[in-house]
Amino acid sequence: MQPIGWEDFTKVELRVGRVLSAEPFPQARKPAYILQVDFGPDIGVRKSSAQITVHYRPEDLVGRLVVGVVNFPRKQIGPLMSECLVTGFHDADGHVVLCAPDRDVPPGTKLL
Repeated sequence: MQPIGWEDFTKVELRVGRVLSAEPFPQARKPAYILQVDFGPDIGVRKSSAQITVHYRPEDLVGRLVVGVVNFPRKQIGPLMSECLVTGFHDADGHVVLCAPDRDVPPGTKLL
């Protein structure tokens, strides 16, 4: 593992967002959802593709808080222009489990 400095870490804008919608993304190469995530008034709503179909149903995602990287360049994923990266961890079987705060915090709050 390569060490990084505090300045490198602070360049990554990890923000809390609230999922507004989650829809199947049938054009994705691997099973995924298209998420609309509200990152608060300063950042707004961003779209993302998330390969989280094993542990989550779309209806269970709406209203959930997630942590996303909001300062990556936009990326074309099939017909979707992804505008943020929703973060998570691989479980023992390699399926993604979302990274999320365990208490309610306002959308747009920066990870410290």
